[in-house]
Amino acid sequence: MNSSTETKGGYDAPGLEGVVSDWAADKQAFDMPWGKLMMWIFLLSDTFIFSIFLTGYMNVRMSATDAWPSPSEVFALEIAGTHLPLILIAIMTFVLITSSGTMAMAVNYAYRGDRRRTVILMALTAALGASFVGMQAFEWTKLIVEEGVRPWSNPMGAAQFGSTFFMITGFHGMHVTAGVIYLTIVARKVGRGDYEKKGYAIVEIAGLYWHFVDLVWVFIFAFFYLW
Repeated sequence: MNSSTETKGGYDAPGLEGVVSDWAADKQAFDMPWGKLMMWIFLLSDTFIFSIFLTGYMNVRMSATDAWPSPSEVFALEIAGTHLPLILIAIMTFVLITSSGTMAMAVNYAYRGDRRRTVILMALTAALGASFVGMQAFEWTKLIVEEGVRPWSNPMGAAQFGSTFFMITGFHGMHVTAGVIYLTIVARKVGRGDYEKKGYAIVEIAGLYWHFVDLVWVFIFAFFYLW
């Protein structure tokens, strides 16, 4: 098959002329929607931010001169006279991991064209995310009001504990809150049928964001509550 036939048939022409022709034609190398690509770029930048925060936390903790508070004591709850270490954190983690499963199911049903189940699962994911934020607000209230922890002081040990804790968990909580709003808006538009012609890639894009938020929590859980 000669070069002219190859080019007409959709094949790349050989030589420098073919290279110039291919680059000038603005051919698509990967079949990926722009929205999905932009979300990956955003998540990559967010990964750098959370990595810097957690690295800074490790540095502060290892260089602190005062004793670092024990997570099992700081985050314990008294329920019916029983001392339960990390019970609230365990529930929060379970809720967020469960929401990741419901989001994955929502993406699956979206590509099947099942709008009703997609909306239900996205709404359930948003509800789980909202409950996580509510429990985090309760955790903050307990630390600030009952324990007296501040960003600049901490009666239980190293003063840096409060500043690093509120900064990192607060930043993550903002991401979860934004995700809840994002999922709610997308679910509403899916229910109205706004994506019937465009396709349901937007649900997968929202899912990428939500899975990232869940994954970051796993690292925060390990660094703050288990270490």
